[in-house]
Amino acid sequence: MIYLDNAATSWPKPPAVARAVREALTGAVGNPGRTSHRSAMEVASSVLECRENLAQLFGIANPLRICFTANTTDALNLAIHGTLLPGDHVICTSMEHNSVWRPLSALQERGVELSIAEADPSGVVNAESVRRLLRHNTRLIAIIHASNVNGAIQPVAEIGRIARASGVPMLVDAAQSAGSLPIDVEAMSIDLLAFPGHKGLLGPQGTGGLYVREGVELRPLKQGGTGSESDSPHQPSFYPDRLESGTLNIPGIAGLNAAVRYLLETGVAQSRSAKRN
Repeated sequence: MIYLDNAATSWPKPPAVARAVREALTGAVGNPGRTSHRSAMEVASSVLECRENLAQLFGIANPLRICFTANTTDALNLAIHGTLLPGDHVICTSMEHNSVWRPLSALQERGVELSIAEADPSGVVNAESVRRLLRHNTRLIAIIHASNVNGAIQPVAEIGRIARASGVPMLVDAAQSAGSLPIDVEAMSIDLLAFPGHKGLLGPQGTGGLYVREGVELRPLKQGGTGSESDSPHQPSFYPDRLESGTLNIPGIAGLNAAVRYLLETGVAQSRSAKRN
């Protein structure tokens, strides 16, 4: 079979991914953060290792600011709904996936103001057009990194510098770029990075994550289900627990960890970047 559907999900996966998922289901078992027996601690160590490997790939200083989600859509909704309130203003582009413009449209009906930076005929947005849309009440800039429709790559770093200088958080949808294009959250001034595990990162479906820069705080969409501060009626204030309610997808994260380790060890991500450049 000739497979040409990698924009939807990547295939084939590195053999280590399937082995890691199988080992997670048949080897050490436990619910990290809920119990302290040896097997559970081994699982917790594996989850932390995945955060650390993702942090290395994306240039993230603190791996605990990476929160696992079910997919990019989940992460984008977490970032968008966790930031915006009625009366706030948000900027996005005309190239956004419906995982961004649908939640923004829903919030627009509740009083959030929305401005759209139009792309040129090639699908690229001029960074200055984003600057011109800034207002006193702008609370978020949401931008897709690479389009799933025509492959257009947005000037994220340039827009990020504008956002950082204006004190407005920038959310990047890396659904099509994570693992395929170079991403350095510090160099690109990315405050919020939503990414899938199952596309360019070569991990299993049902995995993804949201990076939240220190100093940027989100309102959690779900409460409860954490092993930390279980005697408190309030959601933990620290990350990743603040945004990770309920049991994590441990087999999926194990597979994702194996996939990211493969990318780092083989230099696949770097070679892809070199080809792009």
